Amino acid sequence: MRARSLILVAGLFPAFAATSLAQEAAVPVPVPPRETEAEKTALLDLVLANQKKNDQALSLYERVERVEMRKNAVDKQTGEIKVSRVVPAGTGVDHIPIGPDGKPTDPDAYHAELVKLERALSWAADDGHAQHDAYEKMAKRQKERDDLIDATRIAFLYSLVSSETRAGRVLYKYKMEPNPAYKSTSRATSIFAKVRGFVWIDREAGQIARVEGEVTGDITVGLFLAKVYKGSHFMQERYETLPGLWMPSFSQYDFDGRRLFSSISIHERTFYGQYRRIGPPKEALAMIRAELGKPDGATRNP
Repeated sequence: MRARSLILVAGLFPAFAATSLAQEAAVPVPVPPRETEAEKTALLDLVLANQKKNDQALSLYERVERVEMRKNAVDKQTGEIKVSRVVPAGTGVDHIPIGPDGKPTDPDAYHAELVKLERALSWAADDGHAQHDAYEKMAKRQKERDDLIDATRIAFLYSLVSSETRAGRVLYKYKMEPNPAYKSTSRATSIFAKVRGFVWIDREAGQIARVEGEVTGDITVGLFLAKVYKGSHFMQERYETLPGLWMPSFSQYDFDGRRLFSSISIHERTFYGQYRRIGPPKEALAMIRAELGKPDGATRNP
């Protein structure tokens, strides 16, 4: 849970319609007028409510993800690259490998993956005890995530420092620091005291556009079996990829630490795009079955 909460901080602030790291540059604009506490409170409450809606919508939209792995944070050489079509499957998410061009590299293997996805969706669309149990566990995880999102509202202090424009829209940049008065209520929320950074908000939309954060002290994960080291860094960008929904377009994680007696190093850049609504399992199942029924099997460009 603590590991998921650390990723949550990254995802909150796990950000993705980009095809390259060079997103549209932000341009500084005059410092915005001073806001009242009431105005800031109303904005932050709206932002977190919208964030929860965006998270929930991810279970209804498929997308394409490109993950680039590096040896360390300063290594400019990209190592392994994984590109996949990511499809919500009711109680989970299916990752179907595709080529860098977005097309299946092996039509037969791709077809086989679609068949497995069809089976998973068929199971998820059924109404039985096993399905009810699985959906209850899923709902519990979603509530835990929503609770963590709510906790960030009081676990951090937000101060407006500047404003910028991106793609013609004004973003307000807030400094985000741990609130010394906040009392952690769980292992998951205890990591907030060791994270600080900046969050960019599109005030007109009430949405998070970008976040950057840094781990300011070693964080123990699990039952003291792993640790994320001080200096680990994350960032995420979001755009309005669908009307009213701000989905991730890009994220970067640079985490160093250890697991038991071995060092661990996670340095990944992920690009997200080609969002398409596939709906809940019954709707998704119909779409996948139609795709499997095509004469050319399953070789469409996802």
